[in-house]
Amino acid sequence: MAGWSAVRIDDVESADGPGDSDWKPLRHHFGIRAFGCNAWISDHAGQELVEEHDETDGNGGGQEEIYAIVRGRATFTIDGERLDAPEGTVVHVADPKLVRAAVAEEPGTTVVCVGAEPGRAFTPSSWEVRRL
Repeated sequence: MAGWSAVRIDDVESADGPGDSDWKPLRHHFGIRAFGCNAWISDHAGQELVEEHDETDGNGGGQEEIYAIVRGRATFTIDGERLDAPEGTVVHVADPKLVRAAVAEEPGTTVVCVGAEPGRAFTPSSWEVRRL
């Protein structure tokens, strides 16, 4: 084993995610154990990419998250504040209590999310475990 691998996001097998966008469970594809890592791809403008949620209690236990828009454009809503996020934008949500969501503004918009709880070993969220 070389200790590394690469894949095009479009080539990762999709799973039944929390919304209607195409969920790519990158953590499972690569066998990542240290942090959560997922991608979502929209079919059309207006499609939910990241469902409205926070990262407290059963939704992840206090994770920090970073979202990278690698294709297209999305609108994030974080703690009631809207943010236009074109390709190349990286959004960091440090406070797990903040409610966040994202909607695609263009077909094919792709968002990659990485998250983990500071100071603790990674534990998959309950929604991820239920879907895989």
